[in-house]
Amino acid sequence: MADHRILLLGPPGAGKGTQATRLTAEYDLDHITTGDALRQNKEMETEYGTPGEYMDAGELVPDPVVNEIVVAALEDADGFVLDGYPRNLDQAEFLSEETDLDHVVFLDVPEDVLVERLTGRRVCDDCGATYHVEFDRPEEAGVCDECGGELVQREDDTEDTVRERLRVYRENTEPVVEHYREEGTLVEVSGEGAPDDVFERLRDVIEG
Repeated sequence: MADHRILLLGPPGAGKGTQATRLTAEYDLDHITTGDALRQNKEMETEYGTPGEYMDAGELVPDPVVNEIVVAALEDADGFVLDGYPRNLDQAEFLSEETDLDHVVFLDVPEDVLVERLTGRRVCDDCGATYHVEFDRPEEAGVCDECGGELVQREDDTEDTVRERLRVYRENTEPVVEHYREEGTLVEVSGEGAPDDVFERLRDVIEG
């Protein structure tokens, strides 16, 4: 069963990370994200230098470096869920040349729901555990269940910042969604509702 090659697309707050984790466990797949692949291969030599050179300088890692790192990770996997890549059309076209995908799934969630999800997130200031004011409350308001630390709202979870993140997503990544839609490979799945319900919809697509 470990031969599914799944690309999971969707805006911030759509639940890609949650569903990718469940898919990898259900089908014995590797969960490949751009961030993890870069961190695990910081010293990998490419024509444009190592990822670490850019990361340590606080610079954006260029597409050619990201492409090489992600493809190396895909080659090491029998099956995978790819999450967070491709982020732009050039990366999508590169990926199409390098690997065949079995499923391209877009988690569709209305923007007002995304804003509610992202602005409601609270993070423990001490241990980093995450909660939500509506969907995943701690036993005591404002206090981490794990370590008793204070729960805070991160700066990038305020409404203005969230809406800007969604705007940037639409500008950069929606062309990727259109690319797969025009190819005829994109399947849209509602990302609304409980995680269990969303997972059942994904399983129907993958096993269908």
